[in-house]
Amino acid sequence: MQEDYVVVDLEMTGLKSKTDRILEIGAVKVRGGRVVGEYHKMVDPRMELPEEIVSLTGITNEMAREGCGDAEAVFGFLEFAEGLPLVGHNILFDYSFLKQCAVNYGRALEKEGIDTLKLARKFLPKEEKKTLDCLCAYYGIERERNHRALEDARATAVLFRRLQEAFGESDPEAFQPKPLKRKVKKQTPATPRQKRYLKELAAYHKIELKVEIDSLTRSEASRMVDRILSACGKMAEEPKKDGADGETP
Repeated sequence: MQEDYVVVDLEMTGLKSKTDRILEIGAVKVRGGRVVGEYHKMVDPRMELPEEIVSLTGITNEMAREGCGDAEAVFGFLEFAEGLPLVGHNILFDYSFLKQCAVNYGRALEKEGIDTLKLARKFLPKEEKKTLDCLCAYYGIERERNHRALEDARATAVLFRRLQEAFGESDPEAFQPKPLKRKVKKQTPATPRQKRYLKELAAYHKIELKVEIDSLTRSEASRMVDRILSACGKMAEEPKKDGADGETP
C-alpha cells in the first residue's frame, strides 16, 4: 500500500487559478503510514477578501495581511513535499493554484498524486455525497474547524487511510499515484503604464480598488480597466499617451 505521501489542502480567494489567489496552505507528511510532519502558511493575497470567503473560512482580512507572500508559501511547501506524491480531495483543483504560482515565479512543477474524491466516487455508495464535509461525517472524522487548510489536510489524511484500509487490498492500482496533468501559462506583472492608468481611472471615478495595484498581472489589470470603462465610462480628458513602452492600457 502507498505509505509515503503528502496530503495538501488550500484555501483560496475564489475558484479560478488564473484569476484568484492562494490564501492558506496546509499539509501533512506521511512516511511509513505515520504522520511525521505538518506544514502551514497563511498567505497575504494583497486584496480585500470576498465576504463569502470570510464567512466560509473564518479568515479575516486582518489575518490574511499577516501572512507571507505566495512565493514563500508555495516554495516552502514544495520543499516540504519534495520527492513525495500528493494526496488531496479534488487534488487537481489545489494543484492548479500551486502550479500557477510556481510557474509565475519561473519554476517548473510536475507531481504525481492521488485524489480522495475519485476514490470516494469509485468505492462508496452513489447516494452518499462526496464532499469532504459529508465524507468526514460518513466516517466519523472529527475536525475542529471546517474549511481551514491544515485542519482539512489532516481530515483528508484520515479519509485516505480509511479508504485505503477498506479498499486498498482489493484494488491496489486505484491507490497508486498518477501524474497530475494541468497546463498553465506564466502570468506577467502589470506594466507601469497599466498600473498608472488604472490608478488614474479609479481616482477619476472615485472607485476604491480592493486589490494592491502592484500585485496585478497584465491580464488582471486589463480586466479591471475594462470593467471600470464598461460601468463608468472614460475620463473626460484621457491622459496623453507618451508612447514610452508602446503599450495600450
